[in-house]
Amino acid sequence: MTEHTIRQPTRDGVLKAARKVSAILPATPLIPLEIGEAQVWVKAECLQPVGAFKIRGAWHRLSALDEDERARGVVAVSSGNHAQGVAWAARRLGIEATIVMPRDAPPIKLERTKQLGATVVTYDRMTQNREEIAQKLAAEKGAAYVHAFADAWVIEGQGSAGIEVLAQLQQQGAPPPTRILACCGGGGLSAGLALACPEAQIVPVEPKGWDDVCRSLETGAIQSVGACPPTTACDALQTFQTSPINFAVLKERCDHGLRATEEEVKEAQRFAFANLRLVLEPGGAVALAAALAGKAKLDGTTVIILSGGNVDPQQFAKVIANS
Repeated sequence: MTEHTIRQPTRDGVLKAARKVSAILPATPLIPLEIGEAQVWVKAECLQPVGAFKIRGAWHRLSALDEDERARGVVAVSSGNHAQGVAWAARRLGIEATIVMPRDAPPIKLERTKQLGATVVTYDRMTQNREEIAQKLAAEKGAAYVHAFADAWVIEGQGSAGIEVLAQLQQQGAPPPTRILACCGGGGLSAGLALACPEAQIVPVEPKGWDDVCRSLETGAIQSVGACPPTTACDALQTFQTSPINFAVLKERCDHGLRATEEEVKEAQRFAFANLRLVLEPGGAVALAAALAGKAKLDGTTVIILSGGNVDPQQFAKVIANS
């Protein structure tokens, strides 16, 4: 067993990741926003170079590899945002990257991952096991497997967004965050934020029906979405179940999660476009959707993570047109 498989994420690791990320990327904007009578702040991770927060964990993970590991390359699994983050980091570091992606991933995500220089291997999301495919490829290549969320470095990297939030609120003369609403798939971002901001309540938000983290928090044990989860536009959040490394953090820091419906997500996309001039993909809008739908408390200093903006142009146009 290697160090990478047994290492647990820590706040010191998050702080290190934040320093590494800040050395190569500017902080994404933290924008004040009024929702009804409430004053909140939104963190525009959709404005990252790859259009999502995933660049953070990918950079922290790949930059931690030694020369021998870099020479053997990396393998990752993703519907698109982690894929682009890994491909971006790999190209910058001169590492060969192979990404296992679902055939039904948005074409724009597939194409952009290839444009960043990664080799893409596709699979059927509902009938094939992506972990088995990726781990077989990694074994064949002797490559490092960069998990999208169940990896200490990835979790710490995602948590760097929380370190930026702390500094930005202070710069704006606002109190530290009392609550952070985070779009949630496997729980990498939520766990990272929990480590970064130990005084804040972290609230994971998932698409209705793809709510394994919500179910896990409610039962106290890791739960799956089941064999036949519903169709969702939130491709970035289609995770069948969280991992022990993530849940170990989440169960200590998150007392509940929230669920957003498909229509609430569309409304959030329209709201962000009209009021923030930002393009959000469905999976990047679920936290905002829960806030707009009145499902989340917005008192104190509430921060909402807008986690991604890699949306198909035609589908986005239909959402904005409400057609």
